[in-house]
Amino acid sequence: MTSLDHPVEHRLFFCPQASAIHPHAAEAERDAIAWMDHIGLWADDRQRRRLIGTNSAEFFSRFAPNADDDGLQVAVRWVYWGFLFDDLRCDAGEFSTRPHEFLRMAGETQRALETPWHAVVGDPLVLAFQDIARSMRERATPVQAQRFVRAHRSWLYAVAWQTANRAQGRMPGLDEYTIMRSNAAGGEPTIALLEIANGAEIPGAEMDSPPIRALTEMTILIASWDNDLHSHVKERRESEAEQNIVNVLMHQYGVGESTAVDQARALRDRVMARFLRLRDTVLTRPCSPALREYLACLGHAIRGNIDWALNVPRYTAADGSRPAVPLPRAEAAWTSDPCDITEEPLPIPAITWWWDEL
Repeated sequence: MTSLDHPVEHRLFFCPQASAIHPHAAEAERDAIAWMDHIGLWADDRQRRRLIGTNSAEFFSRFAPNADDDGLQVAVRWVYWGFLFDDLRCDAGEFSTRPHEFLRMAGETQRALETPWHAVVGDPLVLAFQDIARSMRERATPVQAQRFVRAHRSWLYAVAWQTANRAQGRMPGLDEYTIMRSNAAGGEPTIALLEIANGAEIPGAEMDSPPIRALTEMTILIASWDNDLHSHVKERRESEAEQNIVNVLMHQYGVGESTAVDQARALRDRVMARFLRLRDTVLTRPCSPALREYLACLGHAIRGNIDWALNVPRYTAADGSRPAVPLPRAEAAWTSDPCDITEEPLPIPAITWWWDEL
């Protein structure tokens, strides 16, 4: 699609990546739930059911199917914690429409990550976070830990941006939303956990190079837009006019919901196609084994996020809890072709450089 004025008839997922999941995903979930019960992460049974219903162990086990068991557990614990933090401090709760108060709380939370050996505040959620951070420091190299710290700071900053828009009742335009959403969805710290879970440290000359930065950013944006498409149904059911790629397109271009969904899928497929082309190019060059595993995991992350989202109670159940009787597993319909075959850069200045010679 070369213009945002015409809808694209498309309901298939373009992601030519095989499904994969860590063989010990069930054990990772069991151990994480035991840890959360022990540390008292939830306030009541309802919160416990909703958090277990995020299927966080499955989520990250699909991202890193070859991870070390101990590294996987560190990552899974943070994902559970991240979903709870998102629900209580970002999307709802006392801070969700108060950016000034959110920033103070976020600053304390970030400092607790940076110095996890001493309590910064007496907040139970932050103290649980510090327990994760101490385990991470035991597992990760200093470089890996600092990469996660930086990624986590980017997440909290973007959530503050999102909170400010919500407080003003302001729907951002596509350019702004693309920048904000890439970090506000929590994708950057989640992807930073891949290296920790897998164990091997990626050399800085590789990790910080333009093509790897671009591939990482593409992965995060694709997954963020996919999550928008999944969660839009839930938000519509709950009558929420939240900042979401569908709502952004409807607002900016004055189109209906169905057209906006088609436009969002076309934008997403164009980034996906560029991701595949660039990754293939990078893999023809000399790469460390750690980088090759990381690049494989980026593909797993895009596919795994879709497989997870189609069945997670967070999106599929009204109260976010797992049903007493498991439902038949939903499967996506896949296609090997993007719904938009244009190879030109998207008209979004912040990401145009992804189409440069990298």
